[in-house]
Amino acid sequence: MSAFTDRMRAIRSAPRGKQVAALFDYDGTLIEGFSAAAIMRARLRSMEFGLGELAEFLLIGLRGVVSEQDYAEVLAATRPTFAGKTYAELIAFGEYLFKHETAAKLRPQMWQILRAHREMGHTIVIASSATRFQIEPIAKEIGADYALATDVEVVDGVVTGNIKGRPLWGPGKAAAVRQLAREHDIDLDSSFAYSDGNEDIPYLEAVGNPAAVSPRRILRAEAEARGWPIIDLKNPTYNKLGMLARTGAFYGSFLASAAVGVAAGIVRRDPQALVEALPTGNDVGLSLAGVHVQVLEGGEYLFSDRPCVFLFNHQSKLDLPVMIHLIRGEATGVAKKEVARVPVLGEILKQAGLVFIDRADRSKAIEQLAPAVDALRDGMSLVIAPEGTRSPTPRVGEFKKGPFHIAMQAGVPIVPVVLRNTGELMWRGAQLIRPGTVEVMVLPPIDTSTWTVEEIGKRAEEVRQMYVSTLADWPLESFVDDSVKSLRRSPEETAR
Repeated sequence: MSAFTDRMRAIRSAPRGKQVAALFDYDGTLIEGFSAAAIMRARLRSMEFGLGELAEFLLIGLRGVVSEQDYAEVLAATRPTFAGKTYAELIAFGEYLFKHETAAKLRPQMWQILRAHREMGHTIVIASSATRFQIEPIAKEIGADYALATDVEVVDGVVTGNIKGRPLWGPGKAAAVRQLAREHDIDLDSSFAYSDGNEDIPYLEAVGNPAAVSPRRILRAEAEARGWPIIDLKNPTYNKLGMLARTGAFYGSFLASAAVGVAAGIVRRDPQALVEALPTGNDVGLSLAGVHVQVLEGGEYLFSDRPCVFLFNHQSKLDLPVMIHLIRGEATGVAKKEVARVPVLGEILKQAGLVFIDRADRSKAIEQLAPAVDALRDGMSLVIAPEGTRSPTPRVGEFKKGPFHIAMQAGVPIVPVVLRNTGELMWRGAQLIRPGTVEVMVLPPIDTSTWTVEEIGKRAEEVRQMYVSTLADWPLESFVDDSVKSLRRSPEETAR
């Protein structure tokens, strides 16, 4: 049994409710590495980073940070990053870096721990020595109840660069946690905390259930001495050339099958020939890319109640190939109109009969959905992502009402398809596919025959909660040494 599975069982057997807190350090704990690195890279790209500032950081790096005074010097060195900018500008800057860089470093197992605490109704807290501009994006994304961070002074909306209050480093973080507990009636003896850093020993010992996550040397020794759980995690890394070759092989196979389908359609004068040809080339492509799709539960629901509206949680460009693999044929989809303009792919999807909608034109929403309703009434199933836009993390976003209106109008059931790991294998914005396993659970069909227009919003949220609960309760064995399994599995093994 692993430390991760032990931890998940401890969470699930803990008291429910907000009196129990789950406190997460950010850098090195929720993410692999440090969010400040993204800030430094951005400053270097913009030529804002002076030689004097760079020399100061190198000196601090060589000397190390072992006290609150040392950390205060680090903050003083970062003053040029913040001083003179508006608070709004810095928040927007932090959100951009999180979305395009830092989110890709999230540890999948820690995300599952977060989900488990959320499902138990615990108070979710980000507690970090980093600045609020680094912490706010992740706090917002996970719906944290509180974000404890090092604050900087703001005068008339402009950041001075001076530190406000005590930095949340070492004892300062522990003090902030205890103050939060006093103010909000949190039972620290029943609470959980996570960190990787040596300086966070006082913070970890403030709670009854501490855990060291891939800890540094001093914290590891302390955790071993005190009997604290040690959860060793590492995001898998891959050979870029190998990824490039596998991704190219996937697209080559996909496009070849599309070409065969188009040619067959011309000969047969049947546009459905393309839909029939795509699954085979798609399957071969996934195999060549080292991607295995495993249905854990509910595989029978993929075919039991057609025509229907298949919903899936949207994380990645890989979602579409996975859904083609699962649904096979006799189905079409809905996509934003911008996809129709993507070279080659857009034309293939047009030929496959996808319905393209303009999400910006809400006034014509019902009119735009009419072709999708007609397709369902003609016996075709519909595949659609109710979130609309991909999230930069595995969070399940808010569901749009459109798919639920479609199902109700056509008088067909909804079949929820829950995907896990597509985002980790091909992160938002990524162009290359990583080898690995996408796990799937298909939930029982949902009857829409008695629904009314007035309750669509309520029904959409009910279905969204099914996704949230399913992902939170995912079988623990899926996450045991997940990164190690991915590293050890060869492409041939993964494809089987």
